[in-house]
Amino acid sequence: MSDRLIYLSTFDRYREAGPFLLRVFVGFVLVYGTQDNVFNHERMLEFRDFLGAHGFPRPLACAYLSAYAQFTAGILITLGCLTRWAAVAMIINFIVALVMVHRSLPFSANIAPLAMLVGALFLLLYGAGRASVDARLRGR
Repeated sequence: MSDRLIYLSTFDRYREAGPFLLRVFVGFVLVYGTQDNVFNHERMLEFRDFLGAHGFPRPLACAYLSAYAQFTAGILITLGCLTRWAAVAMIINFIVALVMVHRSLPFSANIAPLAMLVGALFLLLYGAGRASVDARLRGR
């Protein structure tokens, strides 16, 4: 049996599609998950109350910081612009969320924030990839 069949090396030519798809997915989830807080003050106040119930100091400031950081990072990550900086912000955001809110929850309730954390870690380590503003700015 050929190595190409065993290792599916035919897909090597599409290698850059993986990071691109992951980047677009992570960015979309960040924007989609926070757009209601960004564009609806009542939802932001609900988020404030949620954070207050979980012991965050200055919950309204934390709500604005988290929602706008995720929304902005989502746009940047989707475009592949300042990707590593946006990933750093999301790593901090999701570590705080996991420690402050999710630590007492079962693993199944932590899958989404853990997936976003791992996605952000990947983007920090790998970068935006070829199909990105970052690559264009570096002249690739």
